[in-house]
Amino acid sequence: QTIAVVVSRIDPANAARVLAKLPDPLAIEVIGRMLRIETVETAVLADLERNLCTEFGGDASRARRRDAHEAIAEIFNHFDRATETRLLGALEEREREAAERIKALMFTFEDLTRLDGAGIQLLIRNAGNARIAVALKGASDQLKNLFFSNMSERVAKILREEMQAMGPVRLRDVEEAQQFLVNMAKELAAAGEIFLADGKEDQLVY
Repeated sequence: QTIAVVVSRIDPANAARVLAKLPDPLAIEVIGRMLRIETVETAVLADLERNLCTEFGGDASRARRRDAHEAIAEIFNHFDRATETRLLGALEEREREAAERIKALMFTFEDLTRLDGAGIQLLIRNAGNARIAVALKGASDQLKNLFFSNMSERVAKILREEMQAMGPVRLRDVEEAQQFLVNMAKELAAAGEIFLADGKEDQLVY
C-alpha cells in the first residue's frame, strides 16, 4: 500500500521505471491498489512525507484529483513494449474490466493516425526528420503513408531513402523515437496547437 501511495504521486515516467523493476506479482498488486486509492489519512501522508522528503518535493497530502485509470494509463504509456505487454496481460487476468479501461485511455504511436493533416505537419516540423525516420521503421503502412502524404514529395523521398539506408535499427531506439513523438503530440494537444480525435462521432453545430 505504501508503494502504491508513493508511485501514484510521482511522475508517470518515473512510476513506469519503478513498476518495471518490480516482480510481476508485486507490480500487479501495486497497480490494483493504485486503482482503488481514494483518500489517505493526512497523518499517514504526513509520516510518509517526512520520511521521503529528501527524494520527493511538494505537498504529498494534496488531494487526488485525477481518475486512477487515467493515471495508470499514462504510466503504461511510458513502459517499453515488452513491459507494457507483460503487465497489461497480467492485469487482464486479474482485473479485466480495469485493464480494458486502461487500454482505452492509453495513447500509442499508432494513435497518431487520429491527427489531421495540419497536426501531422506541425508534429513533423517540431520533431525533425532524423527522429521520424527511426520512429517510422516500426510503424504500420497506414501511419507511414500519413506522414509521407503530409510532406513535400522531395522531403518524403529523402526520408524514405534515409530509412532504407539506416538498415536494421534496435527496437529500443525505435520505441524511444516513437515515445518522443507521442509525448510531443500530447504536449501540443495540451497546448491547443493540435487536435487528437477520440474516435467518437462529433456533433456538428450549425
